[in-house]
Amino acid sequence: MALYLTEEQQMLADTARPFMAEAAPVAHLRALRDGNDPAGFSRDLWKQFAEMGFTGVLVPEGDGGLGLGHVEAGIVLEEMGRNLSPSPFLATSVGAVGALADASAEARGRWLPGIIAGETVAALALEEGARHRPERVALAATRSGNGYKLTGAKRFVVHGHVADLVIVSARTAGGADDAEGITLFAVPGNSKGLSAHAERLADSSIAARLEFDGVEVDGSAVIGTLDQGMASLGRVLGGVRTGAAAEMLGVASGAADMTLGYLKERKQFGQLIGSFQALQHRAAHLYSELEVARAAVLKAQQLLDEGPDKAARADRAASVAKGMVGLAAVLAVQEGVQMHGGMGMTDAYDIGLYMKRQRVLAELFGDADYHADRLARLSGY
Repeated sequence: MALYLTEEQQMLADTARPFMAEAAPVAHLRALRDGNDPAGFSRDLWKQFAEMGFTGVLVPEGDGGLGLGHVEAGIVLEEMGRNLSPSPFLATSVGAVGALADASAEARGRWLPGIIAGETVAALALEEGARHRPERVALAATRSGNGYKLTGAKRFVVHGHVADLVIVSARTAGGADDAEGITLFAVPGNSKGLSAHAERLADSSIAARLEFDGVEVDGSAVIGTLDQGMASLGRVLGGVRTGAAAEMLGVASGAADMTLGYLKERKQFGQLIGSFQALQHRAAHLYSELEVARAAVLKAQQLLDEGPDKAARADRAASVAKGMVGLAAVLAVQEGVQMHGGMGMTDAYDIGLYMKRQRVLAELFGDADYHADRLARLSGY
């Protein structure tokens, strides 16, 4: 498949870009940060996402959504990144929707309408350590009547403190490092015994440590096949890794555009600094790196949209995209700060906010080193 957007996808991009620039620009992030907003995002904006149709972009038409794909979701995410727009879109409309695809009709009927309407916020509780290790699951789910009782803790759960729905990976058999014996659960955020301890991250977003103290759920909360949750978890991770890469690509593109604009207006020694050959070379290098990263993201999205037949290739492509964009984006924000000079380190310029967002997205669902190691292991090294 060619690495460019179709006419319909380009129309979505032409709709998403002005909407995000007007409804959720960088000033929106500053207002939430400076007001110490307890949620970390605007529910009114989340409603606007629903009105635009974004919230249901990956929900099948049979469940009331648009039935589109990861390319379309990535278009929305890239514009979010370009404007640093705080939103639960990635965890909810990509991660949770992806997980619920394997859930029962009862669970889908319970949660998908609220997601589509912009009323439900979901969180992914997949991490238990300081680094991204989704295959290491110790949180225990034990039989209790016709359901299960969850006991343990999860870390780095973005929007976990305000989530209506929490997608949880739990251990139903085996040991903490076993691939088998993992099961995914759809847990209501207001469940008895579930507590959240929120912490603000470097980019002003909020993640939480969730404590599960005997949280009880019924059998309908099980997603997919009992003890075989790695298959569902792998598909969810492929989607959110590619989604995080798309958002980070938007962050990098926004930083690069801002830097190029600065080069065209800032004068030194009576000349525009953009006329200096050394800076031109650095800008050209950055452009090349971003274009290669953009191709990697689009390829991963297209493979995800081709379905189960391309699952293995899509899984690897998601790691390639996350790793490559991580490297290109850190170059974009670092060059941006350096080319802005000393002012780039002050809060008066937005470029520093792009650097902070890039840092958080780089760690989310695995950084470049994690994915390079993962690809090497998948290749037998």
